[in-house]
Amino acid sequence: MTESELAKQIRHTRKKQGYTLKELSERTELSISFLSQVERGSSSPAISSLKKIADALEVPITSFFAPEPNTNYTSFQDKRRSFRIEGSPAKYSRLSGNFSSRSLESLLVTLDPGATDRMFQHNGEEIHYVVEGALAFTIDGEDYELAAGDSIHFPSERPHTWRNPLHDRPSVILTVVTPKIF
Repeated sequence: MTESELAKQIRHTRKKQGYTLKELSERTELSISFLSQVERGSSSPAISSLKKIADALEVPITSFFAPEPNTNYTSFQDKRRSFRIEGSPAKYSRLSGNFSSRSLESLLVTLDPGATDRMFQHNGEEIHYVVEGALAFTIDGEDYELAAGDSIHFPSERPHTWRNPLHDRPSVILTVVTPKIF
């Protein structure tokens, strides 16, 4: 889905629900100008902002994305598209198939050299396996250092963040989270 398709879907859902931009702003605590930029496609929302919008409109976040057809449950490398989320130092490639009963999200994540992400806390659980490079996690204030071949699995309700401690190369991580995000 392109950014303009996402923008149209958000605007369509808001209008269908009968909310003005001001009302949506009050429900999400996001500025009217930011929401207007998102709906015009001139700004890409971070996943946390998109989640606030979905919650305020009482729709699943996945309703903003057109499902990619995947009738054989596979994800072939040459057909995979990578994407970035605004504000995130990571590049994501979706590995999951696409079917209605899916409850987890699997991603191949490339974390930029020396990059640190913001603190997260959400429902579900996640596991991360370091394919290449290294990864440093902070979960509930406790630090964990991982090298290639190491993994970590924890409840996502715990405040957590990650960073690439390597300043000369990206780290590649196999990530599986619940619930599904995209």
